[in-house]
Amino acid sequence: MNTLPDASLLRLMQLTSPALPVGAFAYSQGLEYAAHAGWLTGEHDALDWVRGVLGGPFCHLDLPLLQRMHAAWSRGDGAEARRLSTLLLAFRETRELEQEDVQAGRSLARVLVGQGIEAASPWVRSTGATLAAMHALAATSWKVPERAAMLGYVFTWAEAQVGALSRLLPIGQLAAQRILSAVTETAPAAVDAATRLGDDEIGAFAPSFALASALHETQYTRLFRS
Repeated sequence: MNTLPDASLLRLMQLTSPALPVGAFAYSQGLEYAAHAGWLTGEHDALDWVRGVLGGPFCHLDLPLLQRMHAAWSRGDGAEARRLSTLLLAFRETRELEQEDVQAGRSLARVLVGQGIEAASPWVRSTGATLAAMHALAATSWKVPERAAMLGYVFTWAEAQVGALSRLLPIGQLAAQRILSAVTETAPAAVDAATRLGDDEIGAFAPSFALASALHETQYTRLFRS
């Protein structure tokens, strides 16, 4: 049975901690508009939405590119990691989603530089920075294997989504934890599906997700930046 070494496990926990200063709490990825429009009204709607995004664009875009960036950083190919990060940004359907990724990526780059990972330095002000690229760099630097890094990335995203939902919908803490548990139960299957995708299969079509993000840009009152 393969186990994650203690040092790598603790580093993965640090990388997925909500205390990591990347600003994840400031973004909803369209959830705010979906709640405003009445598309999401409670626990079951919210769970369906988050699981749908995980099984759709997250599984078919973010995760396979994260996998490839992890491989690129593992072999010291920073140029390929940058190309893949730029590709990920090119797939973002809206300005807010692109800005969120760049800002979060730069923030994590600053954290990594502070941890002595000099390869992150050029990304601190890069317009091609993404959270996935820096997550992959941190994982390889801290000897976190590919699959564990991908599972951790899913959890980080899911926890941020549930945190946004708890501020947008009339659901309590227990309901929020039920949503998080249900989403994370499907994480291994999502990672498995992502690792089977070929290069030509990367990409996603999620109209409601894209519309919610686009319409959020002109929403009159907002708690979140996306």
